[in-house]
Amino acid sequence: MALFERINRLFPVWAILFAAIAAWQPGWFTDFASLIKLLLAVIMFAMGLTLSRHDFMGVLRAPQPVAVGVLLQFTVMPLAALFVAWFLRLSPELTIGMFLVGATAGGTASNVITWLANGHVALSVSMTLTSTIVSVAATPLLTQLLVGQTVDVPVFGMFVSIAQLVIGPVVLGVIVHHFLGKQIKRMEPALATLAMAAIVFIIAIVVALNASRLATLGPLVIVAVVLHNMLGLAGGYGIGRLFGFSQRVARTMAIEVGMQNSGLAVALANQFFTATAALPGALFSIWHNVSGSLLAGYWKRRPLEDRQTIEPADTGS
Repeated sequence: MALFERINRLFPVWAILFAAIAAWQPGWFTDFASLIKLLLAVIMFAMGLTLSRHDFMGVLRAPQPVAVGVLLQFTVMPLAALFVAWFLRLSPELTIGMFLVGATAGGTASNVITWLANGHVALSVSMTLTSTIVSVAATPLLTQLLVGQTVDVPVFGMFVSIAQLVIGPVVLGVIVHHFLGKQIKRMEPALATLAMAAIVFIIAIVVALNASRLATLGPLVIVAVVLHNMLGLAGGYGIGRLFGFSQRVARTMAIEVGMQNSGLAVALANQFFTATAALPGALFSIWHNVSGSLLAGYWKRRPLEDRQTIEPADTGS
């Protein structure tokens, strides 16, 4: 399993490499566009396989940090997406793509980044799990509420699609974990590699579908994605501290809010809107792993100064 762990640590490298290959040779990937939904389901199933009933109990044992974190997830990031889109004067297609990134749940990679950053891993898992469930209703409803006036939003279709792509695979994974938990524990690095490979392939497909537009749209979307991610990281940490949470919990909130399930945003954009709308999600998938890794490395070298402020007890897994 050490080989898989070494591969997983290079996640940002693989994402950038395959994005570059897809931009160079888009024909290698465009024929696989129909697989995006299946690949996302594989990612969510792999996440479900690593979750147990103890992770669900974590939500009950730490309700306040989880509730605040999920609230920030669906307020800070959607509003930041709209602000960035307005500030950079993005097209309606790119605006909906940015908003879909902001209105989705926390990304699965956030749990690993939280661990690397000396954050609260059990809380991270609880927040990811809760925001994923909430996203089934929140993502389509927020999209309709905040951008529906300028873009036709298929709310019911998005609701059904998220339930199929997220809840179904996660629940199935949790059921399998219940019966094969010990065996799966030994396979977790390999499962992470599988999920990483699926994310990298999704990125490559979306970049390939937008290859002809990258020269004109690429730099602008990269700036938008970087700003969006920075606002999420800063907002998650700063507001967490304002609520009186410890540095450890605030770090966890920053990562959970700043790192989105951009794979889901890509799948929704590709299914209900356009390939151009999927471009922000694809580039966000690359960037938030790079920024998350850099931030984790920085925080790893900075010891936690406080443990007396609000912090939930660790849960088992």
